[in-house]
Amino acid sequence: MPRGTLEVILVSAKGLDDNDFLSSIDPYVILTYRAQEHKSTVQEGAGSNPQWNESFLFTVSDSASELNLKIMDKDKFSQDDCLGEATIHLDAVLEEGSLPETAYKVVKDQEYCGEIKVALTFTAEKNEEQGYAAPEESYGGWKESSDEF
Repeated sequence: MPRGTLEVILVSAKGLDDNDFLSSIDPYVILTYRAQEHKSTVQEGAGSNPQWNESFLFTVSDSASELNLKIMDKDKFSQDDCLGEATIHLDAVLEEGSLPETAYKVVKDQEYCGEIKVALTFTAEKNEEQGYAAPEESYGGWKESSDEF
């Protein structure tokens, strides 16, 4: 499993359920990767098509391969409402290094309720073993002497 840094660019959402009675929804997103959590800014009055254009960094260090996005509606006088969730499988970005802006389905109670656009970039940490392998080969030693036999 690669180790490194995952950059998540939260771009926008569209088609979210605007369920607020008197005003437009005030959406924000909670991004979760394992025990790491980030929260976007609240887009006050943005309604069902908010724009964030925010970047978040996560440390990737093991085999967890999902990023969860929970879209919430900020309420002033009551508990914030969940508008839906999206799960992004990270296998492709860990292999490729980056994925362009992509729309992911937002689902609530197993029903489609909009989409969220995210771009992903994975920067692998330089492995210590890789760092030492190249100099060892250039100095010769046992590898050179084994060629003589």
